[in-house]
Formats: sequence, C-alpha cells, structure tokens
Amino acid sequence: MNLEELRELCLSLPGITEETPFGPDNLVYKVMGKMYALIPLDADYPCVALKNTPEKNEELKSTYPYITEAYHFNKVHWIMVLHKNPDLTKRLIEESYQIVKSKLPKKCREMLEK
Repeated sequence: MNLEELRELCLSLPGITEETPFGPDNLVYKVMGKMYALIPLDADYPCVALKNTPEKNEELKSTYPYITEAYHFNKVHWIMVLHKNPDLTKRLIEESYQIVKSKLPKKCREMLEK
C-alpha cells in the first residue's frame, strides 16, 4: 500500500475531512472534527497513527513488529502502523474510525448514517 492508497482509504469513510493542523508534513483525518488517523509525510516508510483500545494496542504491538507506539501521541490509545500488511492496515483504519465515531454525540452519529 503506497501513500496515496492509504490517503484514499482514510478519505473513503463517511464524514471525513483531511487537514494539516500540525504543519504540512502531517495529514490528519477527522470524523466530525475528531481525529482518527494521522499520516506523517516525512516518514521513511509509509505509516499511519491510529486510535484503538488499550488492550487491542498491547496485543497488536506484541504480535506485529511493525506496529509500535505512536510518536507524540498518548501511548495507551494510539499506535503507529507501518504498511507491511495492507489488509491489517485497512482493518485498523476502519476500527479507529469506528472507535472515534462511537464517542460522537448521538446527533452526529445519526448524521453520518444518513
């Protein structure tokens, strides 16, 4: 999975915006204003920072050597995923989206489901 494919995947989910609040080297993806993914453009290898549950993050980090703590993020809730396994990356992007979406107010969630 290259950088453009990763970007398209992040943008393909409902209610997503792409922003650069941390400067031009980081693409931030938000659902209804809440961040669920970040792609660092200056990384040596395509990767994405994603949110997940603390338990799932520990399991992923111990299972996959290419999943680590996300730099400059809450280490409990965020991981950095190198694109070594496109199917896993896609699934984790979707999980991150669902986690953030589930914490939105009911009215916002209903707008996304229309």
